[in-house]
Amino acid sequence: MPRLPRPTGAAAVAVALGLLAAAPAAGQEPLVTEARVLAHLDPAAGQTPENIALGLDGSAYLTFASARQIAHVTDDGRVSTRATLPAVAHADTPLLHSAAVTGIARAHDGTLYVNYATGTSATGVWRLSPGDAPERIAALPADGLPNGLALDERRGVLYVADSVRGTVWRVPRSGGTATAWAKGAALAPLPAAPARGLGANGVRLRRDAVWVSNTDRGTLLRIPVRADGAAGPVEPRADGLAGIDDFTFPGPGRSVLAALNTGNRVVLVRADGTVTTVLTTREGLSNPTSVAVRGRTVYVPSAASATRRDPNLLVARLRHLIGRG
Repeated sequence: MPRLPRPTGAAAVAVALGLLAAAPAAGQEPLVTEARVLAHLDPAAGQTPENIALGLDGSAYLTFASARQIAHVTDDGRVSTRATLPAVAHADTPLLHSAAVTGIARAHDGTLYVNYATGTSATGVWRLSPGDAPERIAALPADGLPNGLALDERRGVLYVADSVRGTVWRVPRSGGTATAWAKGAALAPLPAAPARGLGANGVRLRRDAVWVSNTDRGTLLRIPVRADGAAGPVEPRADGLAGIDDFTFPGPGRSVLAALNTGNRVVLVRADGTVTTVLTTREGLSNPTSVAVRGRTVYVPSAASATRRDPNLLVARLRHLIGRG
């Protein structure tokens, strides 16, 4: 999520140590190269990107949180508005105190799904079918903050990470009642300082498991999906990831590319827990919020929520695909 303060105290130290520890070995080629800003965005128009989904043609769909918009960015950097979600009177989303469009997922038929957090009865998962207006397909608690969103087309369900309630909701893709699929301390925000109030944030699928990031705790978690669709026990996979937002899998294995919002970095977290910085402010990051990969192309939206400099969509090139490690 945007609007996070800069890390202080122990969190700032952790970020600094991460930066020092992440330097590539002498003579080692960087994993991510050819970084460039594909599209510079306009903060005055509310173009502060929160999440991303990719089209089959190399274009990207972004959620502009505070503008309540879903935008389309072509592969040559042209930005257009795909839809604007309806305004809500007296919006009062926890932590944000305004309405925000957050997570986004795209189905193979082009249908887009987004989370809309409002602090009112309009909060929920919304669907944007090609050629249609946005419609809500599932309600979510008004006192929550639906954030990351993932689509499981095989099972026909969506998973929503609720940052305030520390819950992963499961929603039928066709619409209907949301059920609390997974919850507990590992998914919840920290109860005391230096907590920001953001627990479960990003959510992604990897084979028969749902992976979730927890911003306050700086953790990456794996939750198996049992044969009956129920959640298995939460498994910690990585920690020490101060300011982690959303993430993605850059290859067939369990290695992850994660956006560290407050650290202004994108890092590679390998299956053995080692962390390597692959993109920083030098390449144009400005509070990155999410990461997506198609083939060897990496896409990173930056919201500039704390830096106040240059919200943008950056693209880069993976030197090679990340294997099973």
